[in-house]
Amino acid sequence: MPDVFTKAKRSKVMSLIRGRGNKNTEIALAKLLRANGISGWRRHVRVAVEGRKSKVEGKHTSPRPSPQRGEGNVISGSRHSSLVPRLTVRPDFVFLKSRMAVFVDGCFWHSCPKHKTKPKNNRAFWRRKLAGNQKRDQLVNQTLRRAGWRVLRIWECALQKQPQSCIQRIEQCLNPKN
Repeated sequence: MPDVFTKAKRSKVMSLIRGRGNKNTEIALAKLLRANGISGWRRHVRVAVEGRKSKVEGKHTSPRPSPQRGEGNVISGSRHSSLVPRLTVRPDFVFLKSRMAVFVDGCFWHSCPKHKTKPKNNRAFWRRKLAGNQKRDQLVNQTLRRAGWRVLRIWECALQKQPQSCIQRIEQCLNPKN
């Protein structure tokens, strides 16, 4: 069935649709963390990174904080609040004392090696989009690590099929000496 809109109109309509994130997988990980007694984490805390310095802003744990909350509140990190951030990220989970960021990546959007799919329609667009997501993930990992953060990425499929393995990885990152 052909599209009833022109290409420009379809683009405008689609741009108005907002994503909902990976809320279910994040909630599943939060439940696992609580069930295993792992504490000290916050959800969706903004981390601003400039070179080897970083600052963490906001005290909220809600998935969609209002723009006023957390503006300028430095919890930990650099004392240089006047720095213009080179990169600002909002990890799914942040362990402030351990300076560890945890991302829960969806298999489709981040191209899981086991479960990535290649859409048949509009292949060039999806190839660029998914490659861009992977490139951004690499940039975020490198930038956070250079600023002294530990970065852990957990695949959506691993969280569903091997939850205890994910918990063990988190515990190992939190306690690297053990």
